[in-house]
Order: sequence, then C-alpha cells, then structure tokens
Amino acid sequence: MKKLYRSLNDKKIFGVCGGWAEYFNIDSTLMRIGWIMLSLITGFFPVFITYLVAAIITPKNNNHQSPAL
Repeated sequence: MKKLYRSLNDKKIFGVCGGWAEYFNIDSTLMRIGWIMLSLITGFFPVFITYLVAAIITPKNNNHQSPAL
C-alpha cells in the first residue's frame, strides 16, 4: 500500500512536491511546474498557504533510502 510522504531525497524547500511526485509516479519537475502554474493562475497567496499546510500535515519519509550513485 502506497503512503504519501514528504521526500527527503528530492526536495527543494520542504519536499512536498518530491513526495507527491513519488506517490503519483510522475517526475518531480512536472509537479513543481504544476504548482507554479497553479500559483500564477490563482494568485500566489492561496497556493502558498496550501503548500504550507501540505508541508505541515504530510509526514516525512523516515524509511527513505539514499539514491544509488
């Protein structure tokens, strides 16, 4: 069963986009572009508040594995 976590490996600020991208099995860059496009369409403030709430309520992935080199 898949669980939604914040990513500790693929993060820029809090790891929300990276974790959500892993959950939905898409590229994290596409997820970040989606958040940016949504903020441009709706205004910055609602998306910023949504991102902060998501960062607070989405748990960190404590079982992460370091990326293979």
